[in-house]
Amino acid sequence: MDDKHTLFRKLHDDPGAFIIPNPWDIGTARILAAMGFPALATTSAGMAFSLGLPEGFASREHTLAHCRSIVDATPLPVSADLEKGFGNDPESAAETVVAAAGIGLAGCSLEDHTGDQAQPIFDFGLAVERIEAAAQARRSLPHDFILTARCENFLWGRADLDDTIRRLQAFERAGADVLYAPGLPDLDSIRTVCEAVTKPVNVVMGMSGATFSLAELAGAGAKRISVGSALARLAFGAVVGAAREMRSQGTFRFSEKAMGFAELEGFFRN
Repeated sequence: MDDKHTLFRKLHDDPGAFIIPNPWDIGTARILAAMGFPALATTSAGMAFSLGLPEGFASREHTLAHCRSIVDATPLPVSADLEKGFGNDPESAAETVVAAAGIGLAGCSLEDHTGDQAQPIFDFGLAVERIEAAAQARRSLPHDFILTARCENFLWGRADLDDTIRRLQAFERAGADVLYAPGLPDLDSIRTVCEAVTKPVNVVMGMSGATFSLAELAGAGAKRISVGSALARLAFGAVVGAAREMRSQGTFRFSEKAMGFAELEGFFRN
């Protein structure tokens, strides 16, 4: 366990950027580990889809059980996407960190998205207090733990780079280890955010719009590159496409693109 925490911290401290892909079940976690990635991150949307739920509707129990299954699936450090945590107040943010650490996670992310579409972003003061409480809880742990603070402005119709930077800088002062603003539209925005803070920045790829290479993102200052729900959406999209072909055409050409049984099974034999 200590080795996982030490490795995860080292990935953030070492030079260069790294990719942290997002499995949504035990099988995909084992495949990604076998492919040589150094760490994994859960996806709240991918988890919800695998349970047949919209994002944000999974219970605390389901979420923690899912995260534990990903932790146990491989020897790699795992960071969890825990959305806003298990409540709105600072105390719940602290409780979320303790619960996450208790199931073996090497880190987690907390959002400033409220879950309320009418008022989607926590007020600035409360958002900062939540990260302060989470950071204090992280410092009380008997081992290292990477706390990622997310500003969700760009995902909820608030394309305000200045406010996003103000929030990320406040989260940094509050004790976050990694800063993350999903939905930044271009390399210039990513570079501006990275230059405005001193802690490592996570950037997500795989959303609609422009995509950039690992080298381009590293050049802009990003440290950690995740893909969110993109892999899950890719897989579910393939299933839906196959079902549409069968339903509308009565054909099975989709199977020509399916991975061979032996190759797929090979990921799970060790």
